[in-house]
Amino acid sequence: MFALRLVAVTFSVFVLVYCGMSLAVLCTWRRICHYGDGLPLQRLAQLLFFWRLFPLFIAILITAGFAVPSFLLLEPRAIVEPIGSAPIVLALFGTVLAALGLGNAALSWRRACSTVSSWTSAAEPVQSVASVPVLRIQRSIPPLTAAGILRSKILLSGSAEFLLNGNELRTALNHEIAHIHRRDNLKKLLLRFVPFLGMRALETAWLEASEMAADDAAICSTADALDLAAALIKLSRLKPAEAAPDLTAALVQGRAAIIHARVERLISWTGEAQPRSSSSATMILSFSIPAIGLFLITYGSLLADVHQATEWLVR
Repeated sequence: MFALRLVAVTFSVFVLVYCGMSLAVLCTWRRICHYGDGLPLQRLAQLLFFWRLFPLFIAILITAGFAVPSFLLLEPRAIVEPIGSAPIVLALFGTVLAALGLGNAALSWRRACSTVSSWTSAAEPVQSVASVPVLRIQRSIPPLTAAGILRSKILLSGSAEFLLNGNELRTALNHEIAHIHRRDNLKKLLLRFVPFLGMRALETAWLEASEMAADDAAICSTADALDLAAALIKLSRLKPAEAAPDLTAALVQGRAAIIHARVERLISWTGEAQPRSSSSATMILSFSIPAIGLFLITYGSLLADVHQATEWLVR
């Protein structure tokens, strides 16, 4: 009975915190995005991705750091008490939520592996100065994409190789290399683990910011920006026969309006660095050190309060 109560408390607390924080994220992410308008695109992408996973981090922290320890330390093992209906319902909901996340991630992984395997069945290695393997595929679509999570590679179609000149191809490859170095395909897989209704707009905003951030990472001069813009225009004219899998990063993907916005950014690129806050690390340390000290001092009383709350929950 003690073990069953522990499982019920664990799932109940996790579900309540995760759903509550997810609703808070849904209500605030547009303001966060507006606040990040002045940030470099890479920082904005990191901020949006962190905010999307914030409910999962907080749910794990509170469940593993407070709910489970308080139950193990303060709950009498000899007392037999019935478990209320609320924790049972929450535990079932948590199980369904976990199964959906695992199933969604597994399905996306399998679909990506199957599709990339079919694309590369007759692939040939390309001599390139890129830091990752580049394979020439027979298909015209996708023209250029970064595939793989553990062993990443860049897939280059014959059509893209024919349409792009040397500088355009170089900047386009740099764009895909930026996705690989930043583990964007792995981030997409993590997002499949944390399903929640209404999060698609936030995930789309992160995808668009990560694409523009990869554009910025691929260029270092006005000429590079114009070459990458030309590559986007040329490759966007190729009509895809099928959509690329979720766990790949194609050079040309997303809405036509976003591709147009990317081209406009590149054409108007001036090379001026976006404002950065040099004191951000100092500010984080100045707040985190006192917070950690306060947490260590009050941890025992917090466990007692959490145990009282979980006792009320399971009754």
